[in-house]
Amino acid sequence: MFELDRVSDPTVFVLYGATGDLARRMVLPALFRLAQAGLLPHDWRLIGNGRGDVSHEDFRARVHDALTEFGPQPQEGPWEEFCSRLLFAGGGFSADDPGSLLEVLADAERELGGSPQRVHYFAVPPAAFGTLTRGLGRHGLAARSRVVFEKPFGTSMDSFHALDRAVHQVLDESQVFRIDHFLGKEAAQDLYAVRFGNGLFSGVWDRSHVAAVQVDVPEVLDVADRAAFYDSTGAVLDMLVTHLFQVAAEVAMEPPASFGADDLAAAREAVIGAFRTLEPDDVVLGQFEGYRDIDGVPDDSRTETFVAVRLWVDTERWRGVPFLLRTGKQLAESRQQVSLLFRRPDPVVHELPAMGNVLTFDLAGEGELDLSLVVKVPGPELALGTAHTALPLRTVLGGHPLPPYARLIHDVLLGDRTLFTRPDGLEHVWQVAGPLLADKPEPVSYPKGSWGPAEADRLAEPPGWLLGSSASDGPDRHGQAV
Repeated sequence: MFELDRVSDPTVFVLYGATGDLARRMVLPALFRLAQAGLLPHDWRLIGNGRGDVSHEDFRARVHDALTEFGPQPQEGPWEEFCSRLLFAGGGFSADDPGSLLEVLADAERELGGSPQRVHYFAVPPAAFGTLTRGLGRHGLAARSRVVFEKPFGTSMDSFHALDRAVHQVLDESQVFRIDHFLGKEAAQDLYAVRFGNGLFSGVWDRSHVAAVQVDVPEVLDVADRAAFYDSTGAVLDMLVTHLFQVAAEVAMEPPASFGADDLAAAREAVIGAFRTLEPDDVVLGQFEGYRDIDGVPDDSRTETFVAVRLWVDTERWRGVPFLLRTGKQLAESRQQVSLLFRRPDPVVHELPAMGNVLTFDLAGEGELDLSLVVKVPGPELALGTAHTALPLRTVLGGHPLPPYARLIHDVLLGDRTLFTRPDGLEHVWQVAGPLLADKPEPVSYPKGSWGPAEADRLAEPPGWLLGSSASDGPDRHGQAV
């Protein structure tokens, strides 16, 4: 799964929602990155689809603008070749009205010759997934196809079941790729590579040695540029039941039979089945001050912009170990990290620094591993302190790092479903979060630039959150260095 191969089969991409924010920020830059790496098929076409009547030339100009804003920069090449393969089919797409997609797709496939594979990418709100899927079935586009569904796959247990039925009426499960870009991050994959590849860690990856696991994804970002969407979603749907639960499963899963796609997916989904349903006492929701003043947000909105939960994993390996998951908007800093806080040795023969022994996987960018150890402070006295050593993953020899979306789209081209979610795991996710979604508590207000509501501190005691704790030599609750 770690070899990067170029796909030889001619391919037609159909990008639904091609002029939307997700396509501009993530999907189109990922495709251009694959072109730069020489990892797109030898012959391909990209058809953007949307409701508007956009010419091929105008669409190419929009793609150029998106790359200029979000990168990779068009002048870095190979823009001219890439641009020549971009097309647009307007008029939307549904079972009743396919717009101009069938005509543009037929022309593209005729140019490619033979029977090219199709990749349909749904970069649209979840409410449109069912409509588009039924359209694929009605118009005979499911054949030779792989279909990428963005998150969330449903918004409740009932909507998940309805969507799952609609999808499987048209597609075989092997054709379905439910994307979660956190699983495409280099350091997220190291959660099991480091564990199962090193005796130093494999023997201590359990409740006897680990006091707590923290999955912490604070963000300084606002939501003003997508306020209407965010207010209908909130942090629980946007981050918790998608990214954070999946990453927690990467940490908690039992050893798979192999690193093959089926075995890894089976191990991941099995441990999600052991997640305990969230109890009210294990959840804190928050909303940053001024959120209701944003255009597009109702004055009485109860949508949460922050969520922290204490998750319990009912397996022999992890019983009694809290998995602390936290994310939110307008917080003190932006980080994406998973930390294993190891227990203090028994017996303790000397005073130890708080949070002295921690293994952290930094998921941001190309990823980094950080290990903190208790050591003697150099000097004449026997005083103990904490030392850190970091391994940036970009320094690993022979590496070919790709951004998460580029990596996952490449996997779709190869038909590799290792890093994509399955319906059995997703069903249990909705069971775990169902009571919370059905009866959300009132979010607690918190100041911008803080670490969220103080009420969330109790979930991590002791010893507290690694980020934002004075014990970690990081920023304090108000975002100031300590």
